[in-house]
Amino acid sequence: MKIGVPKEIKPQENRIGLTPDSVKALVSEGHEVLVENNGGFEAGFDNDQYLKAGAKIADTAADIFNDAEIIVKVKEPQKVEVDMIRENQIVYTYLHLAAAKELTQGLIKSKSINIAYETVTDDNGRLPLLAPMSAVAGRMSVQAGAHCLEKNQKGRGVLLGGAPGGEPANVLILGGGVVGENAATIATGMQAKVHIVDKSEERLKQLVEIFGDKIIPEQSDKVDLNKLVAEADLLVGGVLIPGAEAPKLITKDMLKLMKRGSVIVDVAIDQGGCVETSKPTTHRDPTYIVDDVVHYCVANMPGGVPRTSTFALNQATLPYLVKLANKGYQKALSEDKNFLAGLNVHKGQVTYKAVADVFGHDFVEPGEAIKH
Repeated sequence: MKIGVPKEIKPQENRIGLTPDSVKALVSEGHEVLVENNGGFEAGFDNDQYLKAGAKIADTAADIFNDAEIIVKVKEPQKVEVDMIRENQIVYTYLHLAAAKELTQGLIKSKSINIAYETVTDDNGRLPLLAPMSAVAGRMSVQAGAHCLEKNQKGRGVLLGGAPGGEPANVLILGGGVVGENAATIATGMQAKVHIVDKSEERLKQLVEIFGDKIIPEQSDKVDLNKLVAEADLLVGGVLIPGAEAPKLITKDMLKLMKRGSVIVDVAIDQGGCVETSKPTTHRDPTYIVDDVVHYCVANMPGGVPRTSTFALNQATLPYLVKLANKGYQKALSEDKNFLAGLNVHKGQVTYKAVADVFGHDFVEPGEAIKH
């Protein structure tokens, strides 16, 4: 199969869909790989590395979209890319469609086959292709939050881990999944006081096994969230409903309870955010202030560390891509119900229920859709 890797064009998005090692693996399976000129440069991969791995270098994204059977990306297609997607072309990337009505419409209209990394599952119901970027974003959330707490960033002027004579900061993590666990890894490592809120008692027990007395577990239906919000110096939003819009756990009224100069890092912004006052920002202009609270809502946080992120992402996505290219999408998806869960839009039909529901589209079972 012919696989195309365009350069990412979302602002400050420096990752790339495939590393040179991933290209080498695909070429060894008999596939042809086209990489856009300097597509991996910002992640530290130059054209020569791709050429040595067996790729061909394409001058423009248009050349790739015209020629490739599978498009491999990192972020959701931007409008100019959607306009280039061909009927029956396979698009394999993060999509986050539940928070993107216009993109959903564009992909339906294109009659392409769209597989979203973030809704592929495993046998335990986890999200193996979302996990590596959730881990990066979780770790970055505390790093970014600590920086935003500095006074010259309009923060409270507190050091996350405190100092002799100065108390450590209070970190409130909403959601104990991959984002929450990785945020806690960094926050506890910086010696902050860490509360993790999750609805699952079982998950909270797992987190206590990992972190011991370095965290304070809080079950969401038994805790006074208003009190925790009022005490927080840094709030990390890491709540996820697979493929659906994030629930708004922090309302505008709750924001008024927060301290002046406290910081919110809403990692869930890709799915609409779990804070009512959140709106997507960029690495170039990452923060804004509402009610004296600093909001950091960068929608592609792992794009800030593109080299680490590209390696981590490829480790997860490549085995599925090899199956897709070797077997064709119908066979690859029909043989693996977890991979099939990644199919969001197929030849004009919405095949992921949460996306169909949020936009009022008819839902078609993915297993049925791929038969036609």
